[in-house]
This record gives sequence, structure tokens and C-alpha cells, in this order.
Amino acid sequence: MIVGVVKEGFQGEQRVALVPAHVDGLRKAGFEIWVQKGAGEAAGYPDEGYRNRGCRLVESREEILRGVDVLLAVRAAGANPTTGREDAKALKEGCLVIGQLDPYTPDDSFDTLATRKASACALELLPRITRAQSMDVLSSMANLSGYKAVILAAEALPRLFPMMMTAAGTLVPAKVFVIGAGVAGLQALATARRLGAVTSAYDVRPAVKEQVESLGARFIELGLESKEAETIGGYARAMDEEFYRRQREKLGEVIAGMDVVITTASVPGKKAPVLITREMVEQMAPGSVIVDIAAERGGNCELTKPGERYTYKGVMIIGPVNLASTVPFHASQLYSKNITTFLLSIVKNGSVELSEEDEVVKSVLVMRQGSFLNDLIKPK
Repeated sequence: MIVGVVKEGFQGEQRVALVPAHVDGLRKAGFEIWVQKGAGEAAGYPDEGYRNRGCRLVESREEILRGVDVLLAVRAAGANPTTGREDAKALKEGCLVIGQLDPYTPDDSFDTLATRKASACALELLPRITRAQSMDVLSSMANLSGYKAVILAAEALPRLFPMMMTAAGTLVPAKVFVIGAGVAGLQALATARRLGAVTSAYDVRPAVKEQVESLGARFIELGLESKEAETIGGYARAMDEEFYRRQREKLGEVIAGMDVVITTASVPGKKAPVLITREMVEQMAPGSVIVDIAAERGGNCELTKPGERYTYKGVMIIGPVNLASTVPFHASQLYSKNITTFLLSIVKNGSVELSEEDEVVKSVLVMRQGSFLNDLIKPK
């Protein structure tokens, strides 16, 4: 079977789905690897690295799409509104597409995949079970996003993060507050702490308090935390508007005294909840910084402009999108490990087997040979 990798078509995407270090495992499993020339250059993986691992380098994107049995992608179908539909049209009939597909957002590229009798695995839907941890692309990318968010904040803040005792006086440390203690939030806390900031965090899920405190941060309790706010898979659950209204009231008092606020709260498939209002921003000190990691889903701050940074009444508001792609070398390394681990897990006797008796496969398999298997992507 032939596995293919093309240069990512989504505008601004710098990652690549497969790095040279993980080629050997696929070849030992019996796969032939085709890689489009230049596919890994933006991420720091030149063509020579793939050639040295025995990959076939192909000039034409269309040739790969037409010729491979399995396509590995960072963003495909609904996750790639730039070229997703055109790529789907060019696919070999019966091709298996594996990657992030954004099945939560209606997109006609899935209809196009169906006409090609394609199969598709959306890695965003991987279950949070022990066996799937090494395949978990969301956690891998969120980890990098949490780190990079703190770096952006440190660069934008007109003061230093650590306390410094100098002959000219003592500089007090910056106060960093993280909303949402998932993978991204916990990494943000750890990074801010390493830079010397005083850290604290809030999450609606009381179970994460111990994790927050293990990183040397203070867990802020608002009296609204509830076990009902967590899904079986460990993700935050969407709450009603009355809950968010009460939450905003209490958060406003905390945020007013912070130098940096990093928001990470999101619910899979839904618009990010607004946790910081215009009025709350106006209570923050001039020079403060908000980094809204949830910007791609609308943002946790009412004033966030996805993909932009600007100052509102002295407060810098940063709405980064696709943060993991801004550190493409390591993002690609982690993503490649995730996606190749998944692919190798479904190889049986030299061929790919998509058994729905496998909990992992059943969770991610949204289309089989053109038939829709998941209500998220079925035509309405």
C-alpha cells in the first residue's frame, strides 16, 4: 500500500503530517511512502531527509492524491477550507484520509469525499483512554499552544515576569492567571512559572485543582465548580448562559488584579464561551495582556479579534490562531508520532483494517467507502 503526504494546503499552515524519523516504522509495516517535494520545508524538514529514508519524492500534488491508498494530513476536509474540497475531488477512489477533519463544522468537502468512496478518520474524535494517549493530536497541539501563549504574553507585557532584586531596587513578579486548566492551560501555568511569574488558575472542573497546585499555582475557587461541568472523556461541558453570567461576575474581581490573563476554555464543536466582557477588560490595569487561545472558536474574550492583536484602553488583546503551527518543527514531530501510531495500530497482516469493534477506530471513523458513519458530517 502507498501512503502519501502533500504540502499542507490550509493558508498559513507550516506543519507536515509525517517527519523523516517516523518513516522507517511505516516502511517496516509494508508501506511505500510518497512525499510531495517541499512538504516539510516550512517545518524544518528538507526533502533530503525523506529521500534518505527511502521515500519517493513527487513534484505533483495531484499525482500523490490520485495515486496513494492512504493520505496523511494535518488539516483535511472541513479543517482545510482553503484546498480541502479540491483535494477531495482529486483523491484516488477508495482512499483512506487520516488527519484533523473538523467534523463539527458542516462542510461540503465531506460530500465530495463520499463521491470518491473514500474512508475518513477524524483524529479530533480520539477517545481519552490510555491506549489512545500516544495518538492524541489535540493534547499534543494544545501542549504547544499553552507554551507559545505565555511566550506571546511575555513579549507583549511591558514588564518582566520574574522577581529581580537589584541594586536599583526590587522588581515584583508578574501575576499570570489562566482560565481553563486543560492541557493548554496546565502547560501555560508551567511555562509562566518557569519564567518566574506568580501563577493562578480557574476551571469549572474541581478535579483539576490538584493538577494546578502540583505546578505551584493557586487554584481560584468561585463556588461554581461542579462535577457536572466535565464530560466522561474529561473535556469541559457546555453550560447554560446563567452559569456563564454568574461566572463572569466572579471572574471580574480576579482578573482586575492580573498582569496577564490566558484563556483556554473551549467545548468541542461549539463556540467558545465568553468569559471576559468589555467591562471586565476596562477594569484591568493599562499594560495588562490577554492571550485568548480560544480565538479560533470565537474567543473567550468579548473583544478578541481572531488572528489579530490590538490595544483596548491600555490592555493588549491577542487572538492567536493555529498557535501550534507557529512552532512547526516540534509540532510536526509530535503530530507525526500521533498519526503514525494510529496508522500502525490499524495495520493487520500487511493491510489496513478499520474494525469498528476497536474502540479507537469506532470513535474516529466518520466515513467508510463513501458511507457516512457519524451524524456530525451527515448531510442535513
